[in-house]
Amino acid sequence: MARRRGAGDLLVPGAQPGLDRLKMEVAQEIGLLPPGAASPHAYDAALDRQKWEVAEELGLADRIRQVGWGEMTTRDCGAIGGRLGGRLGGQMVRRMIALAEQQLAGAGGPPTTGPSW
Repeated sequence: MARRRGAGDLLVPGAQPGLDRLKMEVAQEIGLLPPGAASPHAYDAALDRQKWEVAEELGLADRIRQVGWGEMTTRDCGAIGGRLGGRLGGQMVRRMIALAEQQLAGAGGPPTTGPSW
């Protein structure tokens, strides 16, 4: 039986390092990371700070401090993650689209290998 690809699986093997670099660059551009702090540890620390800021904005920080992240509802965690993911993920998608457009414009169109329907 064929294995079904999950939401977290990458379509292109070996793409993870490049995606991590892109994530760090975009995080710096939108102010999530300070300039020059492009390490996984700095990214994780900045993301944690942002997570707490969003929790404060949504009025959830006191409850998280009382019961911990593990006891928060999926809805509350999703609200926090959605707010964070929207900032970073949206910018990453815009950057990837711009890169693809540049590659297509530079190559003069789609690749010529493969079927030409």
